[in-house]
Amino acid sequence: MRGLVPLLRRMGSEHTFERKSPIRRRHRPRPAQEPGYGHTGVSLAQQMEKLLTESLRADDRCDLILVIDDLDCHDPKDRRELFDRSIMNVDKATSIDRYVGFASPEIEAWIVADWDNSIARDPDFRGCHNQMRQWLSSQKDVSFDQPETFSSLDEDRGSCVDKLSDALVESSVQCGARSPYSKGVHTARFLQTVSTDIVHSKCPLFRELRNRLTGKE
Repeated sequence: MRGLVPLLRRMGSEHTFERKSPIRRRHRPRPAQEPGYGHTGVSLAQQMEKLLTESLRADDRCDLILVIDDLDCHDPKDRRELFDRSIMNVDKATSIDRYVGFASPEIEAWIVADWDNSIARDPDFRGCHNQMRQWLSSQKDVSFDQPETFSSLDEDRGSCVDKLSDALVESSVQCGARSPYSKGVHTARFLQTVSTDIVHSKCPLFRELRNRLTGKE
């Protein structure tokens, strides 16, 4: 999340984004079941009615409700319908413009798409990024030109057979990186350095999101 909002701003959108989920909490522990922490897919959709009801309680209205979630190898049409139903269950939300965008299969696909401006330049991986890239390509079948195509749906688990973020972690360990890849540290850092133009050219679902936010549909 630390890197996502700055990335949205760099897309060239005129929107001012106010994060509502995951919920920020300072100076006290996060309750394990509190809405908004780590929720995705069906779990996030179930929390959205409560979050939207609370967010739209004031008279101030937003111009757009934006939902971004990891697709986790699900069908984007089905997932959009899932979130749309939750939004439409909130009376004050029904008349507000909305868009549901996805990172496919995970937000790390945007980083893989622009490898040269993210992992290849980072001090933690600069000495072994070529080995990481080779390992990901040969052992995990990662496409650096079409990273959104990674993996497939495991019907029993309801998520990808292989997680791209886990593959990045394993590649960094296999190649002896100075520091193992971390979603919390590295993903947030790299989202602030990737070129939105390059990601736009390689990730169709990212392209849809960017075009929607910049009015280029």
